[in-house]
Amino acid sequence: MRLLLFLVLCLSLFGYGQTKREREYRIDREAFPEKALNDLGNYLDDVKRLRFFKEEDGDRESFEAKFKKGRLKYSVEFNQNGMLEDVEFIVKKNDLPDESYTAILADLQQKFSKYRIKKIQQQYLHPPTDDVAKTLRAAFQNLLLPEIRYELIVHGKKDGAWASFEITYDAEGHHLSTRTIVTAKYDHVLY
Repeated sequence: MRLLLFLVLCLSLFGYGQTKREREYRIDREAFPEKALNDLGNYLDDVKRLRFFKEEDGDRESFEAKFKKGRLKYSVEFNQNGMLEDVEFIVKKNDLPDESYTAILADLQQKFSKYRIKKIQQQYLHPPTDDVAKTLRAAFQNLLLPEIRYELIVHGKKDGAWASFEITYDAEGHHLSTRTIVTAKYDHVLY
């Protein structure tokens, strides 16, 4: 009996690392890190629907500014200290290079018997050694750099069961990671 309990506990801990369990809730501008607001600076001019969020996933906390600028919906994420982590914006499949999208579709067809792409985001990760302004400029100019990533939310059928997944690909469409999305309720914003 103890062995069975131990195995169940180990398996649940093993699966937790591959599961996305996050909680996101809206906060006031005053609760957002001041350094992050300063870094965003002029990029917040001419934005619509500016909202601030705090995200918790059990292991870490982060802050996100979400807004619409032009025709794109942006999400700019910072860590607890206000250091930039990444910039994402929603794109359509037509915005991806043909070779990358073809590679992504081939990977999805291999992973799932059926699937539906719910959302595609173009992601600019901020390396800690780079200048914040450089990363923000590249993201807001929508530059197709070799280091960008594509983050997909996919609802797929795998082993006879449907589930939602967050799947990340590099600029060429090579698979980087897959996490199962688990939400107790629909309490997060999709952009």
